[in-house]
Amino acid sequence: MTAGTGLLAAAHRAPHKLFAAARRALAFGLVAIALAVGSGEGAAQSSGPTIIEPAPAEGAAPGAPTAAPTARPGQPTLDAVRVEGAQRIEPDTVRSYVGLQPGDAIDPTRINEALKALFATEYFADVSMALEGRTLVVTVVENPIINRIAFEGNQRLDDETLQSEVRLRPRLVYTRTAVQNDVRRVLELYRRSGRFAATVDPKVIQQRDNRVDLVFEIDEGPVTGIEKISFIGNRYFSDSALKEEIQTRETRWYRFLSSSDVYDPDRLTFDRELLRRFYLAEGFADFRVVSAVAELSEDRENFFITFTIEEGERYEFGSFDVVSRIPDVDPEPLKESIELESGDWYDANAVDDTVLALTELVGDQGYAFIDVRPNVDRDRDGRKINISFEVMEGPRTFVERIEIRGNTRTEDEVIRREFLLVEGDAFNASKLRRSRQRISNLGFFGQVEVNNVPGSEQDRTVVQVDVEEQSTGELSIGAGYSTSIGALAEFSVRERNLLGKGQDLRLATTLAQSRQSVDLSFTEPYFLDKPLSGGFDLFHTLRDNQDESSFDSKETGFGLRTGYEINEDWGQSLRYRFARESVENVDDSASLFVRQQEGTEYVSSIGQTLTFDRRNSRIDPTDGYFVALSNDLAGVGGTVNYFRSTLRGAYYFPITNEYRLQVGGELGHMVGWGEDDTRIKDRFFLGGDNLRGFEDSGAGPRDTATDDALGGKQFAAGTVEFTFPLGLPDEFGLSGAVFSDVGTLTDVDESGVDVADTGGLRASVGTGVNWLSPFGPVRADFAQAVLEEDFDKTEVFRFSFGTRF
Repeated sequence: MTAGTGLLAAAHRAPHKLFAAARRALAFGLVAIALAVGSGEGAAQSSGPTIIEPAPAEGAAPGAPTAAPTARPGQPTLDAVRVEGAQRIEPDTVRSYVGLQPGDAIDPTRINEALKALFATEYFADVSMALEGRTLVVTVVENPIINRIAFEGNQRLDDETLQSEVRLRPRLVYTRTAVQNDVRRVLELYRRSGRFAATVDPKVIQQRDNRVDLVFEIDEGPVTGIEKISFIGNRYFSDSALKEEIQTRETRWYRFLSSSDVYDPDRLTFDRELLRRFYLAEGFADFRVVSAVAELSEDRENFFITFTIEEGERYEFGSFDVVSRIPDVDPEPLKESIELESGDWYDANAVDDTVLALTELVGDQGYAFIDVRPNVDRDRDGRKINISFEVMEGPRTFVERIEIRGNTRTEDEVIRREFLLVEGDAFNASKLRRSRQRISNLGFFGQVEVNNVPGSEQDRTVVQVDVEEQSTGELSIGAGYSTSIGALAEFSVRERNLLGKGQDLRLATTLAQSRQSVDLSFTEPYFLDKPLSGGFDLFHTLRDNQDESSFDSKETGFGLRTGYEINEDWGQSLRYRFARESVENVDDSASLFVRQQEGTEYVSSIGQTLTFDRRNSRIDPTDGYFVALSNDLAGVGGTVNYFRSTLRGAYYFPITNEYRLQVGGELGHMVGWGEDDTRIKDRFFLGGDNLRGFEDSGAGPRDTATDDALGGKQFAAGTVEFTFPLGLPDEFGLSGAVFSDVGTLTDVDESGVDVADTGGLRASVGTGVNWLSPFGPVRADFAQAVLEEDFDKTEVFRFSFGTRF
């Protein structure tokens, strides 16, 4: 707010529009009367002021004065045009708008046109004309100049936002029309932010030298919410079910972090489309939205929204067929790709997926512009829909060139190297789609659009890539709590696209009750311009293992790593690690086997990981599977010798969009080689995150005399988890899960009467809740061990919470 309340104390409202209209009408009348009196005997008598608007001459601009008529013999002519009242505007400028000159015939029509022309300039608040003998006197009152513009009462929208919306500016001419237009613009701005009760009252403060201050006095009013959403015409689905399918929500107290309960006409339009998609996916092929009406309450604080719909009849799938209009494309193999089933409810989304699958199959054969049309034969009596997929012929094409646009920071090469196609290759729709996914997986761009357009020749196509850069620098401060490591705080600085070259540089530190670490890492994804990643890590880590095994551990060192893709599914990474590791702060009452390992060792190891990944997403997978085999060999220098291998994998089953099943498992085995036994800190441990229902390191070999976990050289763990919605509104971000974990851990180098190592199977069942909260992801699990040993440590509740600011 830039003007104080004292400024408004002297303000007064601008004259009403009707006052100005009356002044204009009076001026027109005076002109006519003056002409009647001063034009002599040839002047026509008139019973009242009348303005006659003759048709403009051919080619003349509408409203422009007509050409000066030639004076007839004896007709009076003008001797002069005198301008009075002009201050900033030169009298000659006024005369140019009048369009009359000495010697022109005195014509009422021409003078009325001149009067309108002056008002049309919007330079004048009032204009009058009169004849003094044969002199036309033009008296003008200039519109004031805006000295400054201020906004009062605005809190939700700042002055800068409002100023960018209005068109008036200081030093421009003030007009009532322009002010009212700006009032409408400001009101529209508030309505777009959900405040339909807002009012804007423009006030004018007169200043000297015909200048004014313009103040927009704003009453923002409350946010206009959604009181009620109703549906008319729905028979198969209840109002509550349909409300879950649209984005607009009724106003509730718990939606204070969301804007979905604020009326938005664009969102309401999208809701119509969401309803259409929902019904078409449920078999209602004749569905349509008749209307979507938003009624504002009398107090302008709430909307009542009503959707009127026609559901129509529900249809089932009938027969399917594929017809190919391309001579070299056999339709029989294409029919096998149709996963639709006769008798299932008609689903428009499934039809679209089939069209996409057929397009990709034909596209793999080198056809760029494939048009697969689902020709629908609707049997209204039998309520069945028969579909014939018609594959239209397209030319065999080759990639002429790849055009990349929108990458203002990222180098072209960073994008090009993700393409599975290069200039000159036969066009392949499947490779183009996968190339787009690879570019999106970089995480450098907010939007990625990859399209192909005709090239310079009929058999050429141009691939166009449009990207929208997004911020790749991260400065994060994290806080949270985990049952495994307690309360934690994290600070990290990261640049995922260093200098636009796709390089990743990260510095992170973590402070937790059970662990402190500092890590600096750098990754070059295409080392030496080859599809070979390379990087290094520097690290320093302290870990508190007192609760599990009565010792603390410290690691300081570095690592080198590289990796490459064998093909789209297979990948391998290689690594070297050197670290100074110590077991320290061993409790006096700790196990003898732990006290024997107190001290410092140097670990020099090499390792590899071979991965087969067919998941639909590496960040949030919902479909597919992966398998990874890792091996590490310590003893390439250093003082520690062991060989350790792990095999892990998971399979994701998308039962529906909301119901998912995940099956995962992990196996591990290690041996010490030479004369060395394995160290306790190198072994596998079971419990906690990899076996819920048991504490961290709560299952497996243990020194029963001291209750210290000793770890093991062989282990196996598996989990089955089913995720489902809780029936709450989607904006809650809550989902439920039921799971069962199994595992076993055995084989230690130590032996003795107090060493308990049965190698028995452990198992647990439980349920959990996931919450994608505004403050970060939250997970709570309740698990009960159903297979356990007497010396195991169990727990019922496990909780994790984390966020970044």
